[in-house]
Amino acid sequence: MSTDPTSAAAVPTTPAAGARRVVRGMPQHLAFLRPIVFLGGFTSIGIELAASRLIAPYFGGSTFIWANLIGVTLAFLSLGYYLGGRLADRFPDARILYLCTAAAACFAGLVPIMSRPILGASLRAFDRFDVGAFYGSLLGVLLLFAVPLTLLGFVTPYAIRLRLEDVTAAGNTAGGIYALSTVGSIAGSFLPVIVFIPLFGTARTFLLLGLALLVPSLLALTLLGARRAALLSAAFAAVLITGTTVAGGGPIKPAERGRLVYETESDGNYIQVLEEDGRYLLALNEGRAIHSIYDRNELLTRGPWDYFMIGPLFNDDAGPDTTRNALLIGLAGGTVARQLTAAYGPIPIDGVEIDPEIARVGREYFGLDDPDMANVNVIVEDGRYFLRTTDRTYDLIGVDAYRQPYIPFQLTSREFFQEVRDHLTPEGVAVINVGRTATDYRLVDAIASTMTAVYPNVYVIDVERYSNSIVVGTNAPTDRSAFARNVATLPDGVLRTVGERAVATGNVREAASRGRVFTDDHAPVELVVDQIILDVAREGEER
Repeated sequence: MSTDPTSAAAVPTTPAAGARRVVRGMPQHLAFLRPIVFLGGFTSIGIELAASRLIAPYFGGSTFIWANLIGVTLAFLSLGYYLGGRLADRFPDARILYLCTAAAACFAGLVPIMSRPILGASLRAFDRFDVGAFYGSLLGVLLLFAVPLTLLGFVTPYAIRLRLEDVTAAGNTAGGIYALSTVGSIAGSFLPVIVFIPLFGTARTFLLLGLALLVPSLLALTLLGARRAALLSAAFAAVLITGTTVAGGGPIKPAERGRLVYETESDGNYIQVLEEDGRYLLALNEGRAIHSIYDRNELLTRGPWDYFMIGPLFNDDAGPDTTRNALLIGLAGGTVARQLTAAYGPIPIDGVEIDPEIARVGREYFGLDDPDMANVNVIVEDGRYFLRTTDRTYDLIGVDAYRQPYIPFQLTSREFFQEVRDHLTPEGVAVINVGRTATDYRLVDAIASTMTAVYPNVYVIDVERYSNSIVVGTNAPTDRSAFARNVATLPDGVLRTVGERAVATGNVREAASRGRVFTDDHAPVELVVDQIILDVAREGEER
């Protein structure tokens, strides 16, 4: 041993030596400390991602919701770092750390059970347009994560304190602990989304996250002599497993309209199939909007799907024989594809749908596998990627790719609409469905203004029964008067029926540039939609 008076080993009064004396359970807990650090990072990020899936069927996945979720997660973790650091300095006992992680694991498993009554209250509040109660429910759900996330914040400072034997190696110790925790967080970013949620659902994902943290915590407590605490935690976990199994056995969310026929979770969406008056409806995520309608006895819906077929009628002398193929970005259940087939015959239709589970539901419940839909080629891919990797051209390209309440920003930019135009035939048209309210056309105006920077002429048609507008860009120069002339000369059929409805109630008008042009660099579609939502909320409160 060195006899240098500056050697840490030769100076028993240094903080490091004192730390070695007061940390109890040091030899035994080391075998579990690193797994707990890894699983602490894994569980904290896993809870955040699973939480987004838990609340999406009720509150959606807007930037407002994500901002709240991320902010609350960071706030509770920060509180945990602060409190955990203070507690570790005062009580550097490994048993306290494992008690905290066992408690965090149990509370994580409780979240889906405790959240159900709160989430149910949010639906009732939305139906009453009680905005305060609606956001109060959101706050209530977010507060459910306070205990597990705060306790998970204890892990890193506690682990550093328990591992710290020499102040001269403090940086190396802290760096190693943070690196291991971050590696756990990386795993927590992928496994729940790619494996747990698709295979087991959201409620059981919380249970799996809790069990992954609970098992090593109980083993460590047993080894360190805290058997009573370990037994109590194990008993609580057994009750929790039973409760979560029961909770996971019922529907994730009740039907907001009609009857719930089927529900599932994909990598990116919560999917419901509803039945109402003999029709199948496709609802995604919070379910405030319907994405497809299928009725074997009635083709037309008087909704935005009907209006894609009339986009080509702005060209001179357009009719049932002038549209020979089509591309749909955002196929969903195939309502638009079915109507285009009825209007123009069995023309080749490429339907691009990013979510393979939605495409499967479309085949099973919305007739995409029917013999009269054999002309529809379902392509599971991102719409913009498909455009960039194909050399096909189309007479009609329709865009209906909502992730409520937003259109993905990359499908609203000038660059995107230029890519669409590059894949149009000389007299092809681009048609996009845009949401609005009865009086607020800000998003419609922004999309139309952006399209005027690309297309010779852009037109807007208001949908008869829904708060939507259809925006049409023509590849060739056109005139609004051609639309009414073409409708008047059409033979009887669905194309003429929808055209006449548009002339009578659609306020068909040519769009002019309003100065705002969305680009790939700056397409604040979320901001525009959020402003519309907030204005609607304020109006509701004033009423």
